[in-house]
Parts: sequence; structure tokens; C-alpha cells
Amino acid sequence: MESFLGRHQVHSQQNGKSSMQKNSFSEFFIRFWGVRGSIPTPGKETVRYGGNTPCVEMQVAGRRLIFDGGTGLRVLGKELLGQMPVEAYMFFTHSHWDHIQGFPFFVPAFIPGNRFHIYGAITPNGSTIKERLSDQMHHPNFPVPLQAMRSDLKFNDLNPGEVLNLDGIRIETGRLNHPNEAMGYRVSWENHAAVYCTDTEHYPDRLDENILHLARNADVLIYDATYTEEEYNNPKSPKIGWGHSTWQEAVKLAKAAGVKKLVIFHHDPSHDDDFLDNIEAQVEAALPNSLLAREGMILPLMGAKPKQ
Repeated sequence: MESFLGRHQVHSQQNGKSSMQKNSFSEFFIRFWGVRGSIPTPGKETVRYGGNTPCVEMQVAGRRLIFDGGTGLRVLGKELLGQMPVEAYMFFTHSHWDHIQGFPFFVPAFIPGNRFHIYGAITPNGSTIKERLSDQMHHPNFPVPLQAMRSDLKFNDLNPGEVLNLDGIRIETGRLNHPNEAMGYRVSWENHAAVYCTDTEHYPDRLDENILHLARNADVLIYDATYTEEEYNNPKSPKIGWGHSTWQEAVKLAKAAGVKKLVIFHHDPSHDDDFLDNIEAQVEAALPNSLLAREGMILPLMGAKPKQ
């Protein structure tokens, strides 16, 4: 494991504790709290990569950015309890259940004194991110309503293509090809950039211009590669139109956009650890310096160092 981590300049949790130092204003790093797509997959066959659904944290210049609120958000929330009061910026790609199902279990949101700025696109039917997060907590779906969250929740609507600036941190958005729509994000600071693009389906005849723009010369591209090409085009059970892509298409996009490190994300529930090991070997052979996302994995873009 140590040789693997060193080869990819990736750091993991050790003894249940974070292997990163406290964030400073000169750091930019990514931590993965949930990497699985569609539905949580706990069990002995998913231990190495993890079974929580999407949640990715970026700490940039002293600010905490959280992307998606799958079940990995509950685990992140447990760690934040020791760092309160907490202020964070939460960005949702869309509101399919695997990307929001951890939000009702995000304990820091229930505690006064914490503050969360929450962003998401308005859906084609006009629903806001606040409405969608609230809906899943309405009776009889959930026993505790959104109003029970006593932290300061500030909801913000976004349009794809909109650009935000948080004290010098530039956040670009772009539309992704997914049923009911989704939005990708590019976070740039100090000539470094990380891109979060899930859930999205590639086009059969061209590369997605929105993703190419977001991923241009990025240090890291986190990309939805739920399927292999064989699964996607399986004549008996094709996945065409389901809203997800393949690792082969991820490699094409990363090469075309000049990405430095490709991270395969949103692992299919049916893909166990051994299957994902095999995919990772193929991905790295096709594009060196690529890897698959794992829970607890930390990617430093600048400043952050592993604890010795």
C-alpha cells in the first residue's frame, strides 16, 4: 500500500485519524468521503474502495468546499464535530437520491453556530435545491424536517455556466449530460484547478464541450466512469441513456483537456474491490498518473503534507 500511495502522491487515513495537518491559507487539497454511485454498498467486498455514496471535500485557501451530500457526508459530519464552529460551502451536482441521502444525517447542520452556504441548480421543473433537500425530509419520508437544522443555512440557486468568486477562489459551473440534468464544477486557485464532473454520460460522436472547458489543463479531473465500455454497450442489458460514462471515455476527455491526474469516480454498486483493482490497472496503463477514487483518499494539489 505504501508504494502505491507514494507512486500516486496520495495519502489515506491511518488508525482512524486524518493523515493531513490542519488546513492553512496556503493549502489546496481534496479528500474523498464517498465514491460509490447509485446506492451504498457496505460489505467485505467493498472495503478497499468504500461503499458510501458521493461526497468530496476540497479545502482551498482556508475555506471548506463540499461537493454532493451522499452517505459520505455523514462521515464527514462526524469529523467536523471536533472542529466547530464550522463554516462550509456545499455544492450539489443534482438531487438524485445517492447525492443527497446523507444530508439529513449531517449532524453539524443541526447545531447552532455553524454556517453552511448551499448551492445547486434549479431543475427543469423549477424546483430549487432548498425545496429538493427539504422534500426528502418531509413526512412520511423522514421523521425530522429541514427546519430542525438549527445551523445557519444559506441557500443559493445557480445556473449552469455561472461563475462564483470566494475571496479569490474561482468556481466555474457547467451543464452535464444526465437525466433531469446535473452540473459540474471547476475550482481554481493560485494557478491550480480541480474539476468535479459526476454524473454525466458521454456523447457517441463527440467529446462533451462543457467538460472539456471545465477540465482544461486541470491538475485533477474527478469523472463519472460507472461502467466499462463492455457494460455500457452490452447488447442484452445496455446502459445507454442511463446518464453515466466509462473509464475509456474518461481517458479520452482527460487527454484532450490536458489533465494532469484523472480520478475515476462514482463506482458501480456491482463492482467489488477486485473488479475495481483490474479497472485501475487498465486506466493507468492507458493514462499514467491516473487512479480510482477511494474513501479517505487525500490528493494534495499544493501545501498539504501527510503526517509523518
